[in-house]
Amino acid sequence: MLFDYSFFIMNKNEIRKLLKNKRLNQSKDEVLAKSKQIKNRLFQIDEFKKAKNILFYVSYDGEVFTHDAIKDAFIDKKVVVPISNKEDYSLILSKLYSFEDLGEGPYGILEPKKEKIKEISIDEIDLIIVPGIGFDLKGNRIGHGKGFYDRLLKNTNVPIIALAFEFQIIENIPIDSHDKPVDIIITEKRIIYCKNR
Repeated sequence: MLFDYSFFIMNKNEIRKLLKNKRLNQSKDEVLAKSKQIKNRLFQIDEFKKAKNILFYVSYDGEVFTHDAIKDAFIDKKVVVPISNKEDYSLILSKLYSFEDLGEGPYGILEPKKEKIKEISIDEIDLIIVPGIGFDLKGNRIGHGKGFYDRLLKNTNVPIIALAFEFQIIENIPIDSHDKPVDIIITEKRIIYCKNR
């Protein structure tokens, strides 16, 4: 794996912009093909197999596609998805019983419709699957910059898995004191058990 050492001199916003553009430049077919490989790897690892209540992000905007993973997880898992609270940039967690219970939320991301919200505490979650724009091998993560997941992750010690395309793995992510690293990163090429573990 070749790393671009220019990332060392870039700040978070510059890295975010560069990697987001790269993500958006992928074709839909490319995203779906890679996402299928990532989903297959996810479903094979012990952390996923053992978990009963799993928090999935619902993909949008060229992220690793999770819609099929969520639908397949309904077979033997309890699926939980986030709802964005724009007032304080926090995430409300809701059980999801059917993909049809989702509608477009404030950021264009699918969230449970108001009448379908079934709130659940983070204490009931066994495994958290997060999105991100960039990651390093220590599990450090750059998100969209609003801190939704940072606020959530500081309240849990369960395994955190990030789904990413291989090009989103870079040498070094600048971190702040409130950032919480992920434990595992799954790409279309590999499963990375992060060095922070």
